Amino acid sequence: MSSGRARLAAGLVEADFGNLYRVVRKLERAGADRLHLDIMDGHFVPHLTFGPDVVRALRRLTRLPLDVHLLCDRPSTLVEPLIAAGADSITLHVEAAEPDDGLREALLRVRHAGLAPGLAANPGTPFTALSPYADVVDIALVLLVDPAAPGQRLRRELAGKIADARKVFAGRPHGWEIHVEGGVGRETAELVGGFGADILIVGSALFERGHDIAREIRLVKALADEGWTREIGRGEPPIPREAWSIVATLTHADADALSRTIERAGIPTLVLRTGPYVPGVDAERVVMVPASAEVFARKRFGLGFAEEDETL
Repeated sequence: MSSGRARLAAGLVEADFGNLYRVVRKLERAGADRLHLDIMDGHFVPHLTFGPDVVRALRRLTRLPLDVHLLCDRPSTLVEPLIAAGADSITLHVEAAEPDDGLREALLRVRHAGLAPGLAANPGTPFTALSPYADVVDIALVLLVDPAAPGQRLRRELAGKIADARKVFAGRPHGWEIHVEGGVGRETAELVGGFGADILIVGSALFERGHDIAREIRLVKALADEGWTREIGRGEPPIPREAWSIVATLTHADADALSRTIERAGIPTLVLRTGPYVPGVDAERVVMVPASAEVFARKRFGLGFAEEDETL
């Protein structure tokens, strides 16, 4: 499990599909956090890749999350097959040729299936185009190259769109991610991390002959966290993604009530006993939230900042 903030999704379009089992096992051992699958229909972009059958095959091979990106004119037609195939997140394009409310309905189908719905925007599309869907998406995907012409270098002038994408989720304390794709690797990880990228989608840089994939993954994630520390953190390192913080210690009933209140604001909680089980003794409980949402929760619910509270 990675201890920092940045996460890496291995883009499989550049992988050896003739030996997919070996590729997946190598990525698992190397520390990839998820697999990214670009499904192209030959219309939205002039390339044709694969479909739900490959997603289903990968689901049988690995427990890594499968992050699907639909570069298709009518992505809504693929949502149900991809849900059935075992995808964990499905990202559609805001430019897709869907009928009125077609995108919203497709995104809601993804969410109702328990998956993470996302929207992507091409380099020429402002991220304000995603704002009408902010209530039904958990992922905003920033493309830093033209998807119709793969193999390009990252366009550095587009990196500022990462900050624009973060504004889509303004006021939402938890449960969303910014993905970046296109020319991402060790040379650009610090740049995109400094603008606030959460998930770095890395393709060809992982599969170049002679590259140590595990070292490449470690470098990309470490450099992205360095970028975050320098720019957004202003010298403070990012909060590790898996860290949880105690925000209150209460009686059992009060802890359960506070937990329900916090979760209604979109923040997951844990309620844990403070000590070992003793028959007949109802021990106090601690209420915990993801450390990244601690400040919001404390301010929103008037919980203060007690010195004895911990981060785990």
